[in-house]
Amino acid sequence: MPTPDTKTITIGKIKYTNAWPIFHYFNPSGLLHSAEMVSKVPAELNQGMLNGSLDISAMSSFAYASGAEEMLLLPDLSVSADGPVQSILLFSRKPLDEIKNGTIALTNTSATSVNLLKILMQKAWEGQPSYFDCEPDLDLMLEQADAGLLIGDHAIKASWRSEDLYVTDLGEEWKRWTGYSMTFAVWAVRRAVAAQNPAAVAEIASAFRASKQRSLSDLTPVISEACEEIGGLRDYWERYFTNLCYDFGEKQQQGLELYFQYAHELGLLDRRVKPLLWSDNTLTRVKE
Repeated sequence: MPTPDTKTITIGKIKYTNAWPIFHYFNPSGLLHSAEMVSKVPAELNQGMLNGSLDISAMSSFAYASGAEEMLLLPDLSVSADGPVQSILLFSRKPLDEIKNGTIALTNTSATSVNLLKILMQKAWEGQPSYFDCEPDLDLMLEQADAGLLIGDHAIKASWRSEDLYVTDLGEEWKRWTGYSMTFAVWAVRRAVAAQNPAAVAEIASAFRASKQRSLSDLTPVISEACEEIGGLRDYWERYFTNLCYDFGEKQQQGLELYFQYAHELGLLDRRVKPLLWSDNTLTRVKE
């Protein structure tokens, strides 16, 4: 049961399947501290963390950087890929070299992927395309543009029917160009919440790690849910989930810091950002 007279912690849940292993066994009602969870697309979670309506949330890496002075990252939690990510995809009817100075329709649901594309386009591929935001509908995108960027479940579904299209995996291209993994989503806590409710944050962070570990020890329930809700074959989802990395160790942190560096160099971020981790110092204070 939640402890009385404590602030209810509001937790944001990312809707996309790529984060399911971390959330699958996470149940706020089973926590000692009062907490509630809301499920939204990344752009809405990002806004909630930036405006303070959410206390802890999965969020786009780029959005964290935009508000890093107000947040800390929970350790051991991310959605990363050390190569192909399979759900951050640029679709086009022509090869990349022929569209890199054309027009690109951008998904309006994630800042991290949009800015990763801009970094790759300008720095890795030496392109200067024009961009516009669009609903995540591939047919609509390709009616108006030379290429369309989709993420998450929209990208996955589009990849199943894209035999006649060129498909560029941004995770794969980032790895090829930099040699680093790419972190697309992180778990963040607002600094004020961490300072005021350290025990609650510690419990929530521990529960997320436990959910991740339990899910990865047997992905069968997560795969079954994906097949039922999204479609596709079990073999596809097994490859998809096992290909992703849900840790946030030194390797992932270095890749993310490089991403932030390039974003700053291109003027996408107004300052350099170094990922800063929350740490549980509750026991230290108790001992003191």
